[in-house]
Amino acid sequence: QVQLVESGGGLVQTGESLRLSCAGSGRTPFAYYRVAWFRQVPGKEREFVACIVPSGMDTFYADSAKGRFAISRDNAKSTVFLEIDGLKPEDTAVYSCAARPRPVDDCSTRTGDYDYWGQGTQVAVSS
Repeated sequence: QVQLVESGGGLVQTGESLRLSCAGSGRTPFAYYRVAWFRQVPGKEREFVACIVPSGMDTFYADSAKGRFAISRDNAKSTVFLEIDGLKPEDTAVYSCAARPRPVDDCSTRTGDYDYWGQGTQVAVSS
């Protein structure tokens, strides 16, 4: 299995940018894992944000994330990143990364398709 730890969140002002990190550790090489970012606010369902395939050669984004969000990975460092530009108050949420080992290079937008989750990192955007 893999342990995931997110970092990089914080309190920022509208228009600023953040670079979130998801660091993995465990026996299985990180390059075997499909990794996605989700976000959640109180009273709402967890929302898919972005996904990156194990090799890093393809990515997928929610419609709400296209244009301002960029997911990437460095398998040598066992880390996946999420860059968010032009932050808005509606981006305020707990951002979590999730992973599942895959024998093929694919992605999923569904919460149930991931086995391992980090504790999340808080992003708060003030107006």
